[in-house]
Amino acid sequence: MKTRIIPTVLLLLAATVATVRAHDDDGTVGHFGSHNVKPRFIAGDIAKRYYAAGDCPVIGTWCGESGDDLLTGGLGATGLLLAAPAFANPLAPTPAELRRNAIHVNYRAVLDILPAGGYGTLYGPNVSNAGVVTASQGKVPGWEYVAYADDGSGRRNVTLMVQVPSSFDRSRACIVTATSSGSRGVYGAIGASGEWGLKQGCAVAYTDKGTGNGLHDLTTNQVGLIDGTRTDAATAGAASHFTAALTDAERAAFNATTPNRIAYKHAHSQRNPEKEWGRNTLQAVRLAFFVLNEQFGSNGPEGRKRVVLNRKNTIVIASGISNGATAALAAAEQDVNGLIDGVAVTEPNAQPRDVRRLRIVQGGVEQATIGKPLIDYFTLANLLQPCAAATLAPADSAGYAFVPPSVISQTATRCASLAAKGVVSGATLAEQSADARAKLRAYGWLADSEPLQLSHYAFATPAIAVTYSNTYARASVADNLCGFSFAATSATGDPVPHLPALQAASFATGNGVPPSAGVNLVYNDAANAATPGAGKRDLFAASPSTGTLDLALDGALCQRELVTGNGALAHRVRQSVDDVLLDGKLRGKPTLIVHGRADTLVPVNHASRAYYGANKMAAGRGHNATSYIEVTNAQHFDAFLSFPGYPERYLPLHVYLIRSLNAMHSHLTRGTALPPSQVVRTVPRGITPTGVPAITAANVPEWALLPAEGDQIRFEHRTLSIPD
Repeated sequence: MKTRIIPTVLLLLAATVATVRAHDDDGTVGHFGSHNVKPRFIAGDIAKRYYAAGDCPVIGTWCGESGDDLLTGGLGATGLLLAAPAFANPLAPTPAELRRNAIHVNYRAVLDILPAGGYGTLYGPNVSNAGVVTASQGKVPGWEYVAYADDGSGRRNVTLMVQVPSSFDRSRACIVTATSSGSRGVYGAIGASGEWGLKQGCAVAYTDKGTGNGLHDLTTNQVGLIDGTRTDAATAGAASHFTAALTDAERAAFNATTPNRIAYKHAHSQRNPEKEWGRNTLQAVRLAFFVLNEQFGSNGPEGRKRVVLNRKNTIVIASGISNGATAALAAAEQDVNGLIDGVAVTEPNAQPRDVRRLRIVQGGVEQATIGKPLIDYFTLANLLQPCAAATLAPADSAGYAFVPPSVISQTATRCASLAAKGVVSGATLAEQSADARAKLRAYGWLADSEPLQLSHYAFATPAIAVTYSNTYARASVADNLCGFSFAATSATGDPVPHLPALQAASFATGNGVPPSAGVNLVYNDAANAATPGAGKRDLFAASPSTGTLDLALDGALCQRELVTGNGALAHRVRQSVDDVLLDGKLRGKPTLIVHGRADTLVPVNHASRAYYGANKMAAGRGHNATSYIEVTNAQHFDAFLSFPGYPERYLPLHVYLIRSLNAMHSHLTRGTALPPSQVVRTVPRGITPTGVPAITAANVPEWALLPAEGDQIRFEHRTLSIPD
C-alpha cells in the first residue's frame, strides 16, 4: 500500500530542494521536491477551466455557463434524463454548449438511463459509490484541463483531459483513468469510471486514445478542433483534431468520383491508433500528475511549482469499459515506471498474443475456438449474423422492434447468397440459418448470444468491421477499402451532403463510427446504385456478384478475405493486429476483470476468458493478483437495456464496474481482499402483464469472497474451468 500522508517537514524541504527532473515521454513523474515539468508530449497549451456547479467561488476565474460542473455539464441527475438542451445557434454551437451536450450524450450512450433499469437507484450522479441514494443532483465542481498529445506533426493530436474535483484531498490522493470506449470522444467514459472517480474525490485522467470522433467532411474540407467547433482544414492546420492525409488535388479527385463522403479518425488516420492505447492512457496519467502538482505543489524560489504528488503517495487505478478497458490493460502491461497500482475494468476487447497452450472448459465442455483477434471474429460475425437470426421468432431476438425493416427483410437473401457461395450449407432457409448459428457457436460465441445476433448486426457489427478493416490495413479514405465509405444518405440510401447542423453538433452527438451524427455506412460498389460507383447505404445495397439485396455481402466477403487471405493487404492487416496484441503480463498489479457472459459484441471466449488464461500462464507459479468475474445475463451495451426484449433478459454490467472500483480502491488503501474468480449469477427482471418490473438489488447480487463450489472459476495445468 502507498503512504499518502506527507510529513510537514518534507513539505518545508520541498521549497529548497533544487533537483530538476524532466518528464520523459512515458517515464516517471518527478521526484518529491523536483521541479514540476510539463510533459514533452503535450502539444501547445493546456486549457484550464473551473466549473463551479453553481456560484463561482474563485474570484477572477472562468466558471463555465449556467452552473456547469464536471460530471453532468450543469444538467444534474434530472437533466441527464431529459432531452439534450438545444443550441442557441444550431449552425454554430459554442464550445460550452458542445461540452454540455457531449456529456449528456456520452453519459446516456454507455448506461441504461431509465429509472426502472437502475438509474437514480443503483447508479447515477445522485447515488454515492457506496450505493446510497441522495437528494443531490450530483453536480461535481472542480477544474478541467484539456490538451493534445502529439509528436509535433499535428497528425496524432490525441485528446487528453484531466478533471480534478474540488473534493480532491492530497493527503488521500488518487487518480482514476477513464479512456473512452469504442471510438468515442474524450468524454466517452464520463458515465463509467469518470463518474466513480469524481464521486470518490479522485482526479480523473481521460483520453480519446487517438480514435475519438474526428470527422473530416471531404467535400467542404471542414474539420473539428479540440473544443468541438469546426473550421476549414487549412485554417485549422496542426490544430485539427483530424484531417485526412490527402493533398488538395487528391481530395478533389476523390470528391469527383465519390462525392459527399466523410473521413473518420479511427478508420482513416492510417496510424493504427490501437497500438498506442496503453501509451495514451499512461500519458493521461502523466498529465494528471502534472496538473495536480501545478494545483497543489509548493512554490520554489524561482516561482516554479515543486512536485508533492507522485507515484509513491498517490493511488492510481486504471479503469474503463470495452476499448477503454483494453487501454487500461495495455497501460498496465507497459507501465515500466510503476505509475499504476491496480486495474479494474469491464468487458475489455482484450486480444491475447498467445493462447496456443490454453484450454477453456465451460461446464465440462471444451470451447473449440478461443482467443481470436477482433478483426477475425468480427468479419465472421459480419457474414453470418443476419443469416443466423433469419429464422428466429421476433420474441427470440432482443431489440427486434428497433431493427430496421430493411435488415429483417434481407436476412433470408443473405442466407441464400451465403449458401450459393458455399459459406453455409442447407437447401432451405431453416437449414441455412441453423448452420450459420452453429458456425458462430463453433467459433466462440455462446448460446447466451443468440438472442442478440440480429440487433447487434443492425446497430454495430458492419460499421465496426469496416472501421477495423481500415485501421488495421492503414488504409486511406481514398482507398475505399472493400468498396465501403461513409456519408450521409437519403431515405433511399443515396449519398447526400451532410446537413450543416448535424455536422456542427457532431462533437457532442457523434461516436466516431457510423451510424452517427447523420453519417451512415455506404457500399460504393452496390449493383443498384444510381450510377456505377455512386454507392448505396449498406442496408439498401445489392451485391454485384448476386444482383440481390443481401446487405452488401460482397463487401463483407472482401473484409473476411483480409483475415483469411494471403494478399498484400491481408499481410498488412496481420502486421497491424500483431502490433496490438497483449501479452497478459500485468507486472503483478492487482487486477479485476469483469465481463458479461452474454456479450455478443466481444465474446468472452475471445476476450476476457482468453486474456485471463494468458495472464495466468504468463505468471506461471509466481505471484498473480488477477481475478476474473463472469456475470450471467449481462451483455455489452447497457444503453440497449431500453430496447424491447432487452430489459427482461439482461442486467446492467455498470453495477459491477462500480463494485470493482470500490473493491480495488479498498484493496489499495486498506488491504482488503479482492474477490476470487467466480461466476456471479444475476436474476433477470422478467416480464409481467404490466411490463418489465423495476430492477432491485436482488437482481444484481454481490460477488462472494468465498464463492460456492459451483461458482468458482479455476485455472490449473493451462486449463481455465468455468462453471455453467
